[in-house]
Amino acid sequence: MNEALQRKVDTLPDGPGVYLWKDATGAVLYVGKAANLRTRVRSYFASDGTEAPTHRLLLERIADVETIVVPNETQSLLLENNLIKEYQPRFNVRLKDDKSYPSIAVTVDEAFPRVLVTRRRDITGARYFGPYTDVGEMRRTLNLIRRMFTVRSCNDDLPATQRERPCLDYHIGRCKAPCVRWQDAPDYRAMITDVLDFLEGRTVDLKARIRALMHGASERQDFERARDFRDAIKWLDQVEGPLAVDAIGTGDADVIGYARDGDDAVAVLFRVRDGRVIGREHRFFENVQEESDQDVLSGVLIRWYLATSAKAKRLVLPFPPSGFESLAELLAGQRIAVPQRGVAARWLELAEQNARHLLESLRLESFESDERAEDPVYALGRELGLTVVPRVFICVDISTSQGRDTVGSLVTFDGGRPRKAEYRKFRIKGMAQQDDFAAIHEVVTRYFRRRIDEAKPLPDLVVIDGGKGQLSAALDAMTALDVAEIPLISLAKRDEDIYVPGRSEPLRLSRRSPALRLLQRARDEAHRFGVAYNRNRRAARTITSALLDIPGIGPARRRTLLQVFGSLAGVRTATVADVAAIPGFSAALATRILDDLKAP
Repeated sequence: MNEALQRKVDTLPDGPGVYLWKDATGAVLYVGKAANLRTRVRSYFASDGTEAPTHRLLLERIADVETIVVPNETQSLLLENNLIKEYQPRFNVRLKDDKSYPSIAVTVDEAFPRVLVTRRRDITGARYFGPYTDVGEMRRTLNLIRRMFTVRSCNDDLPATQRERPCLDYHIGRCKAPCVRWQDAPDYRAMITDVLDFLEGRTVDLKARIRALMHGASERQDFERARDFRDAIKWLDQVEGPLAVDAIGTGDADVIGYARDGDDAVAVLFRVRDGRVIGREHRFFENVQEESDQDVLSGVLIRWYLATSAKAKRLVLPFPPSGFESLAELLAGQRIAVPQRGVAARWLELAEQNARHLLESLRLESFESDERAEDPVYALGRELGLTVVPRVFICVDISTSQGRDTVGSLVTFDGGRPRKAEYRKFRIKGMAQQDDFAAIHEVVTRYFRRRIDEAKPLPDLVVIDGGKGQLSAALDAMTALDVAEIPLISLAKRDEDIYVPGRSEPLRLSRRSPALRLLQRARDEAHRFGVAYNRNRRAARTITSALLDIPGIGPARRRTLLQVFGSLAGVRTATVADVAAIPGFSAALATRILDDLKAP
């Protein structure tokens, strides 16, 4: 895997989607689906050397990967099928037959409609349900229809043709023989209406009618027929309707998704044809910080979309662009829609989800390339205007749970990397548990006092998680210990503002700045470390409380019980004899302890 591809793979999302392997010329080599894009794509390079020759050849030719995220695995199945048909990649050998997913067709234009399976939607006047990605589920649905409803299975041209005697379906109760005029068209049509309700998931009235039929069959002692009706009711209880994929009307559409972060924006074009996504394109736009979203979208349409070929007659947008009337003239012949609900809105949501994913990938890749081009530690010193490069800096965070179990965490970064041997955690005591500023003051004081007493090196920079209040508390503590010459900043979570002592306005770094990324990484690590310690403290307090609530159990006996049995759960599963065998514990005390712990 080359370096650029490695960066792209590292930024893949964890959700379902479709991936396209490409060679150095941009040609699509393989289209695949995944329940987890990151895991599936990475698995290609986790080989043990026993893969098939075609797999090795694919790996040798891979130069790039493109991904499309989707809401669920069903959508990824259909999108994979559409893209394979569009690109016909060399390595998709399993789908070379070019078959579509099957649908159920009801030939409603016929006098006596049939219910059948088809992969092509070319039956005039038919109603289609599907396509079904789970063919087994579709077959079970069709079998249930044929057991529950007396739909004919023959291909006779009724009522133009007529048989002399009915087929086997009539004799086993699966058909009422319209082929010999033993069932008339109105009665047959009423039954087809129930079939359509069944397939569309309109179940309330249908279940009542089926339940009545089930009771009638049971009273006639036709128990096999009653069983079929019972199974139908169970099926209707489990599903609301068949697993079909939505389409935007019956025609084509171009759907544009949009996402923006600071001075970066991305537009995604989904090409939907016959209700199916057959392709995705995107463009990144930079230096848009002075433009509104409406202006940016207008630029997307003028500078990119107008030049694209094979445009659909319908264009779906996330919001009206600026100069809407003029753009409508340029896009003459296209209907522009800004949907708020319905299927088109769901396609738009999918396009915007892809846009957000692409924008996040751009930011991560840009950060990594900037980080390689310039050491983030040097960048941090330059951005903050420091006279000394902050090779070693600390970050302080406070974690609490409703004013209880308040703890402080301090992490150390050396050369831009965490030095876990220098991590420190602090148990906050007294009134500082209720005061975030006092807790910061206590942590900073205790850390620097110990470093000074032990004559250990001091950090080049102190970072506090918080705003002006936390910064002021840390500065007071450092001033009292005569270490205020060490640079000090605070990083506020909401807008990633950086506060510096003596400066009223916060410092704002570019979201793509490697210096800001380094500070964010340290802040997140301090938060993770603090939350873990807070959770452990809370668990220990719960155990301690449960044991100390028992009369006759003090700190010494509590420690003994935990040392012998390992945990509160271990004490609960012990027997009276096990506890009484511990020095200092009698059988009566053991009985009282276990009774109290096992009481509801």
